Amino acid sequence: MRTTYMAKPSEIERKWFVIDAEGQTLGRLSSEVAALLRGKHKPQYTPHIDTGDNVIIINAEKIKLTGNKLQDKMYYRHSHYAGGLKETRASEMLAKKPEQIIELAVKGMLPKGSLGRKQAKKLHVYAGSEHKQQAQQPEKYELRG
Repeated sequence: MRTTYMAKPSEIERKWFVIDAEGQTLGRLSSEVAALLRGKHKPQYTPHIDTGDNVIIINAEKIKLTGNKLQDKMYYRHSHYAGGLKETRASEMLAKKPEQIIELAVKGMLPKGSLGRKQAKKLHVYAGSEHKQQAQQPEKYELRG
């Protein structure tokens, strides 16, 4: 009788990847980053265990949005007070907080709950081309397509 392999948290080996977002489309970049954070590229992937790697994204300010999304896409947040709904256009968000556009897109593609929050902490996004994780010696990751 065969048993299905289940990864144990102690057996997981995590790598660090650096991805250059310059000229990349937001959704295509985000879906691939979400798969890396979940560990779906590894043969020992287990859905209920965090088997993913750490991902650093640089040049977030140079991300592309297709179509009219720059003018039409809205980001909403609420202060939890009556009438406290705030909305921000994608163009404003790209100018003020380019890191947050990528973070929100990737977090939306991760599982909801404690596992997704744990996986989201392994994402590090920077607007410019410099990052603080040189000590981890990240490998450059080439996106598919």
